[in-house]
Amino acid sequence: MQRVSSVEAVRFVMVVLVAVAALSQVHVAEAVTCSPTELSPCLAALTSSAPPSGACCNKLRQQRPCLCGYLRNPNLRQYVNSPNAKRIVATCGIPYPRC
Repeated sequence: MQRVSSVEAVRFVMVVLVAVAALSQVHVAEAVTCSPTELSPCLAALTSSAPPSGACCNKLRQQRPCLCGYLRNPNLRQYVNSPNAKRIVATCGIPYPRC
């Protein structure tokens, strides 16, 4: 049996530690708080033919994970499912949710 030198052992331990450190980094997705009031910058575009503002598009991107929940909510469905809402998400380059 071949004996391992202490330099080789230290190298091995360092490689293992680096690998463990790299694999243990967990990327946690930012949680989104679903709040329809966050979409207030979109109100003008929703109630008229005005184009959505940059703030509206940013809020829509942030609230995108919530859109299916809004569609399931009977109080919000009429707004989220309206032609203007579909126009807004299209203008902002956000795919309309398929729930």
